[in-house]
Amino acid sequence: MSSYRCKSVGVVGSGIQGVCTAYQLLKKNIPVTIFDKTDPLNPEYKMASYGNAGHFSPYAVLQFNRPDILYDVPKMLFSSSGPLALKWNYVHKMVPWFVEYLKNCNKKSMLHTAKYMHQILNLSVDAYDEILKEIDTTNLVEKKGIIYVWTNKNLKSRNLEIKVRNDLGIKQKFLSTNEILKLEPNLNPVFDAGVIYEDAMHARSPHGILKKIFELFINKGGKFVKAEVQKINQVNSNQTEIVTEKQSYKFEKSVIACGAFSKKITDQLGENIPLDTERGYHVHFKHMDKLIERPVIFLDRGFGLTPMNQGLRAVGTVELGGLKNPPSKKRIKYLIRCAKELLPQLDKHEDEWLGFRPTLPDFLPIIGPSKKNKNIIYAFGHHHLGWTLGAITGKIVSGIIAEEKTNLDLSPYSSARFN
Repeated sequence: MSSYRCKSVGVVGSGIQGVCTAYQLLKKNIPVTIFDKTDPLNPEYKMASYGNAGHFSPYAVLQFNRPDILYDVPKMLFSSSGPLALKWNYVHKMVPWFVEYLKNCNKKSMLHTAKYMHQILNLSVDAYDEILKEIDTTNLVEKKGIIYVWTNKNLKSRNLEIKVRNDLGIKQKFLSTNEILKLEPNLNPVFDAGVIYEDAMHARSPHGILKKIFELFINKGGKFVKAEVQKINQVNSNQTEIVTEKQSYKFEKSVIACGAFSKKITDQLGENIPLDTERGYHVHFKHMDKLIERPVIFLDRGFGLTPMNQGLRAVGTVELGGLKNPPSKKRIKYLIRCAKELLPQLDKHEDEWLGFRPTLPDFLPIIGPSKKNKNIIYAFGHHHLGWTLGAITGKIVSGIIAEEKTNLDLSPYSSARFN
């Protein structure tokens, strides 16, 4: 273990990445301050750590940089009733991202992404267990597995997913339609087969868990500044500066962990990272969470259902449209239609929500020092797996800051891969 001890750290972002990172640093006796314009304890908190699917998904190694998906993208984009949509006023801004995406949309890159997603996903549940045992998770976490269902329409894609996961040693149990209905008898059998990840967990309240970890951080001496960060400066070789709208704060090191909003800060640092956002939606069906025992994801439709304390959450779709475009009613209607296809018993919905998944074109996150500013550490770009990877990202970043040795190969997560 290194004898070096960092004197202070500022963390930008109070979502699951930022809070887990800050708590892990605090456990190493490093003074930490979190900055965010949004307070996680606010009952009206509506950021990504509130609205996500709530899945702990250590098996989700395959992402969207896949040749089999690439051929379907144009058809999906021009369909008004599919899982992928595009805000056409944003097309010109996405061109650099799409160029990089096309470079990475091949079998070699797909397997590279799967390998290095597996490296950290395989550690993600144990990392969460370390934190969750320190908080009261009553009515917050359930371990009943997660089911994926599909039709026979895209068997080539399903077979690819199965093979890659098998090759990586991921445990998966295949289910027939009847076997799925034995587990979830209320489902409408509009699917042909599926798989269950029996060891998977889900959150009944992602925001509830975030609040508990944040409270733990505060109670153990962590600090929080409710302010919007304007920029971060490297003052000298041993000092960084976090600048808010009201004042500036100096730290030995700073961490950027503000998800889809990270690009504004990295651009100011002179590092051109092709980070963009996948817009995702959810709605709730109040008092309907008892209709299913565990999350069910319908792969053909690109959406899932998760039983939560707030009700049954229908969540999913991918919309490419940046941070400023208004929510799309078409996406909400699509989610409702898909949810009622699987569960015709559903009635009125509530809580229409839009959130932002920070995504890089090779679908690996960025975890590690800025290539231009060694005392500024990045922790963003976790796309659909921000919730799953929160705790392990916190462990990795805190280890980097404490200059601890690691057996992990962290080079694939470096921002230097894009320049």
